[in-house]
Amino acid sequence: MTTSDELHIKPGWRFLFSHPAHLLSFGFGSGLALKAPGTFGTLVAFPLYWALTLRLTDLGVLVVLVLAFALGILICDKTGKALGIADYGGIVWDEIVAFMLVLLFTPPGWQWSLLAFVLFRIFDIVKPQPIRYFDSNWHGGLGVMFDDLLAAGYALFCMAVIKSVLP
Repeated sequence: MTTSDELHIKPGWRFLFSHPAHLLSFGFGSGLALKAPGTFGTLVAFPLYWALTLRLTDLGVLVVLVLAFALGILICDKTGKALGIADYGGIVWDEIVAFMLVLLFTPPGWQWSLLAFVLFRIFDIVKPQPIRYFDSNWHGGLGVMFDDLLAAGYALFCMAVIKSVLP
């Protein structure tokens, strides 16, 4: 990961409010966390997801997530270019969208939500293959967004296996 000392622009609140893409890509400020910005960004997914489910069906939420993914390609690319680093750690829109997808398929109950969170963060941090391949070889907004989509898939697969073996 690149440190803020190596960036062309040091991201802060002024940077976030300089363009809507930066505010979104930094997860409304959660990406400014000094430690574990991806974890803080993932936490932002909870209230956003719950707000969506108050008004939309599961299909409606899925449509919003597809649109949020497409938007993420654009906004993460713009913010990465502005910073001079394509996948700067503070860009957390990818975690937000991918984890909301995980939540859409997570069984009800706080235990399942906690498990979903832990599994998603593990796969996003460890980046087993092919996540690591795509993280290293796909650049720009699509690269930023895609590896988290794969981490979401791994988390969902593990939860499905766990659910299938529980009584």
